[in-house]
Amino acid sequence: MQPAAGCQKGNRLAKEELIEFGGVVSEALPDNRYRVTLENGVEIWAYASGKMQKHRIRILAGDRVTLEMSPYDLTKGRINFRHKS
Repeated sequence: MQPAAGCQKGNRLAKEELIEFGGVVSEALPDNRYRVTLENGVEIWAYASGKMQKHRIRILAGDRVTLEMSPYDLTKGRINFRHKS
């Protein structure tokens, strides 16, 4: 039995298609969101990834972070790593 068109398992955005950037947190906002200034000077909104929330990794203003962005919306991102300073 074949799955219906568009319902295949591999239909999600592959991890290779996400764009990875580095930046600095400029402001911590409510509800686990942050304003991040990227290395190229662009300012975006970002949120902490689920694993960071689960393990209660605190992100403060001034922290260097690595984040992933979708190529479809370059104004939002997901923080997936906080660099030690």
